[in-house]
Amino acid sequence: MVDVTEASFDAEVVERSRATPVVVDFWAAWCGPCRALTPLLEEAAASREGAVVLAKVDTDANPGLAQAFGIQGIPAVKAFRDAVVVQEFVGAQPRAVVESFFDLVAPSQAELLAAAGDEQSLRGALALEPSRADAAVALARILTARGELDEALTLLEPVADDFQADGLRARIRLATAGRCAEALAALDAGEDERAFDLLLEALPDEDVRMLIVGELDRRGAADPLVRATRRRLAAALY
Repeated sequence: MVDVTEASFDAEVVERSRATPVVVDFWAAWCGPCRALTPLLEEAAASREGAVVLAKVDTDANPGLAQAFGIQGIPAVKAFRDAVVVQEFVGAQPRAVVESFFDLVAPSQAELLAAAGDEQSLRGALALEPSRADAAVALARILTARGELDEALTLLEPVADDFQADGLRARIRLATAGRCAEALAALDAGEDERAFDLLLEALPDEDVRMLIVGELDRRGAADPLVRATRRRLAAALY
């Protein structure tokens, strides 16, 4: 459990929630229902052994936070994941409700295995959730690097509406057909800028477009190379 102030909220709650879910208890010393709820929140967080962080905000000492989050009654509990509120409730609740709330917030076993990232863990995650995109893509990348293309494609079959999965499927098709070999070798060598140059020259092939989009998604929107390549991709296609 961590006590959070207006000065530390961004670091302790918002940014921290990008890696680990954070449940925030808005309370005050004079609040009887708060005193009843707090032990249940502490027990629920402790039983999850670090998978969920409990943060406490004294609304009297931090009125700016209470106003920012529209706190009109306490106790008020908000759960943050990836820097946004994903679940919340107001008022003292029985143990069963608190436990169910934490179950919704805490990462699943499949999510924890996918985050581990090693081959055995990724296979375990997919055994639990066969269509889990992050695990399927990560494991398919491992298999593709080993040349086990058929198994990689099989793993990706259940994954829908995912740029990286679509891009990896396109890459496997290109490799199987013996196309864009120099660009694929550049990707494998970590020479992404050179790889994008070569792939852009191969447009408007649809598999090439999907591979570029998937690789851009993998790098993330904040990457300067991604922004520049997206502009070049749009110019080449439209």
